[in-house]
Amino acid sequence: MPNFLITFLIISFLCKPSAALSGGALGGWKPIPDVTDATVVDIGKFAVNEHNKVDHASLKFRKVVKGESQVVAGMNYNLTIKAADGGADHNYVALVWDKPWQKFRQLVSFKGPI
Repeated sequence: MPNFLITFLIISFLCKPSAALSGGALGGWKPIPDVTDATVVDIGKFAVNEHNKVDHASLKFRKVVKGESQVVAGMNYNLTIKAADGGADHNYVALVWDKPWQKFRQLVSFKGPI
């Protein structure tokens, strides 16, 4: 039985050498290559709207500046968003958890201006 365990561990390591050597793991953050993608923009708008509801603010969404995504039970989006506060544009950071198959979306955090 111990030989089976050793063999299993060796095969597991050899099948995923890049993850083992780079320190990467499933569920790691990956850059979003196209922040103008309709889904990403929709999530950015959602983040600003939810922030406005919770904090009684009046930010106006401008665009998603950059972002990263993480596969979880759904998808986490960590977005830098440009929004207008009065007459000035500022950047904010929003974390949104999205499960589209359940029609579930939650603003986890909203920070800024940064």
